[in-house]
Amino acid sequence: MKKNVHQVTVLGGGSFGTVIANMIAANGYCVKLWLRDQSVAVNIANCGENTTYLPGHKLHKNVVVTTDLKAAVEGCKSLFFAVPSSVFRELAKNLYQWLDADVQIISTAKGIEVGTFLLPTQILRQELPNTAVGLISGPNLAREIAERQITATVVAHSDDAFCKHVQKLLVSPYFRVYTNHDQFGVELAGALKNIYAIISGITHAMGVGQNTKSVVLTRSLAEMSRLAVELGANPLTFLGLSGIGDLYVTCNSPLSRNFRVGVALGQGKTLSQAIEEIGQVAEGVNTTRLVKQKADELDVYMPLVSGLYATLFEQNSIQDSLNTMMLSEQNMDVDFKVGK
Repeated sequence: MKKNVHQVTVLGGGSFGTVIANMIAANGYCVKLWLRDQSVAVNIANCGENTTYLPGHKLHKNVVVTTDLKAAVEGCKSLFFAVPSSVFRELAKNLYQWLDADVQIISTAKGIEVGTFLLPTQILRQELPNTAVGLISGPNLAREIAERQITATVVAHSDDAFCKHVQKLLVSPYFRVYTNHDQFGVELAGALKNIYAIISGITHAMGVGQNTKSVVLTRSLAEMSRLAVELGANPLTFLGLSGIGDLYVTCNSPLSRNFRVGVALGQGKTLSQAIEEIGQVAEGVNTTRLVKQKADELDVYMPLVSGLYATLFEQNSIQDSLNTMMLSEQNMDVDFKVGK
């Protein structure tokens, strides 16, 4: 396929950044993949694949790997942020001086900033004013995408032209890209679901039945929607790919880092042991702390979040947390209804 002159840059050489770069490159675009770690970059150059985060999947010839941030972003027209949300602000500040005014920025992160409760795109708009900032989110496990299993995502932005461009970059016979104008709701859903993936991992390790798993999934969705409405998002967004779709896959797959943290906790390991075992960032741990504080501040009823918080940060036993959740108020099944 002939290369497209439209320059694309992906910041972050983890599993998802790598697979995004590969998909775009396969669509005929020249893609620069930026990594912090020089040793990982050298290994990719030598092996032709990211053996650290996505072993067994060759990189397309249109992908150029670099650790030079300036070289990576100068001249790019589409810039994907595929790094942990905790480094968004620092990275955005560093690259501001090199970006073209017409660059389109797409976040792939699912987290919340400590101290501000800002989502990744909100951070980017603060640090990179006058640029177009959107995001993609959905049930997007990197390894399954790399294996070309049928997958879909949501691109969220108020401008249809922005969404159509991202669709053009990413769409393939195995990867569909839907659109949603509720950018805040889509992004909030992606952050919140990580909390419930940890809870699901815990219950999985405890060997619970399908009834229990169903209860956890549906009450998780109820809590997510309840907070979303309080913060100004559309609760119907949570019925789509970025809501129930992402929640389902994250709460049921051993490929999910947050689910694996929960499994380790359910096996009796400490939080530090669980994080060390995973070896990658699990956004749900930090998000649990922040959401618990926000729920208390806004008086939003979130018993699952409260129970997990007690286990993670107050040394409450898992069984005690479960007992507390089961004794919590029995409220309405569905909080939000359409029409009368």
